[in-house]
Amino acid sequence: PLVAAASVAMFIGSLVAIPWILVRLPADYFDTRVERHWMRDHHPILRAAGLVVKNVAGLIFLAAGIAMLVLPGQGVLTILIGLSLVDFPGKRRLEAQLVGQPAVLRGINAVRARFGKPPLVLAPESHG
Repeated sequence: PLVAAASVAMFIGSLVAIPWILVRLPADYFDTRVERHWMRDHHPILRAAGLVVKNVAGLIFLAAGIAMLVLPGQGVLTILIGLSLVDFPGKRRLEAQLVGQPAVLRGINAVRARFGKPPLVLAPESHG
């Protein structure tokens, strides 16, 4: 019963969280030519605390996404959101390669279009 409840919670959570996150991203978020500066203008302690929270949330999304590969839910998109939250070397390039996959890019841009948001802009080497 616990696994079933967790599966239902992850499925419902992904149906709400994934579109909410995808439509709030700037169109150039995954463009490796554009620098990202998360919380750059905040106090160093607040920035450090924010980075810890962001990375923990990313690990939770990653774990949930991996589980959704065999359970109901949007596993690939959830993994992508988790990756975008976790900091590690080479992250931007990996994100761009994943988002640059035609099926993934079409899916994300379809969600963005439903909410009147422009499609994602990617560097030419990120997609075919």
